Amino acid sequence: MSFEFFAESFMAMLAGLPLTLKLAATAIALGACLALIIAMMRLSGNFVLDWIARIYVFVFRGTPLLVQIFIIYYGLSQFPAVRYSFLWPILREPYWCAVIALTMNTAAYAGEIIRGGLLSVPHGQIEAAKASGMSRFTTFRRIVMPLAIRQALPAYGNEMISMVKATSLASIITLMEVTGIAAKLIAESYRAIEVFIVAGAIYLAINFILTRLLLLAEYRLTPYLRQPVPVSVSASTSNSGGQVPTEGKSS
Repeated sequence: MSFEFFAESFMAMLAGLPLTLKLAATAIALGACLALIIAMMRLSGNFVLDWIARIYVFVFRGTPLLVQIFIIYYGLSQFPAVRYSFLWPILREPYWCAVIALTMNTAAYAGEIIRGGLLSVPHGQIEAAKASGMSRFTTFRRIVMPLAIRQALPAYGNEMISMVKATSLASIITLMEVTGIAAKLIAESYRAIEVFIVAGAIYLAINFILTRLLLLAEYRLTPYLRQPVPVSVSASTSNSGGQVPTEGKSS
């Protein structure tokens, strides 16, 4: 192994880091919005909306992300109706196909995580908010959603980490992110071990920073779980001689 080649590979793969972060951030942000809609559909009490959400979750959680990317990028282009529709300028771009696949995949997982967080909110707190005169929207914004985020954040953090690693699959549709550049370096140098070590180290660094941010968010959102700060009480008294003044003492 050559440390010079390690350095060259690292600098080359850094060029794909912005695209990796952009894919992950876009998919996570759009996926969170779609996941909230799916969770609300599951909890709506409407039979049709509930089953549409159930089928969506079943399909996207039950099939590999790689297959979903292939279907969106290669499969949809086979239909003339798609090629001549207003969606074609988006679906012909590898970047947007990867974003759509990643978004729809993470939304299926995150939707169930958010649903579990919403169901974990104690019903008594909701009743207390109603008794205080809060509207349904205010109750959801000030009571239900903050508590649900606290409960769902650890599991949702794991999904965010998985999504960062899943961006590596975008390389199969010609996107030159970190893994795409790594594959190109391997084809040119035939040195797979060094290249994959560097690529793995880059993903490890990204997820390390992400986990620190998630821990910080958990710390800020769960003050009731923190250990109380010990307070030292001074044994000295304010008056001289250590005597405690008594009230009502006769002269």
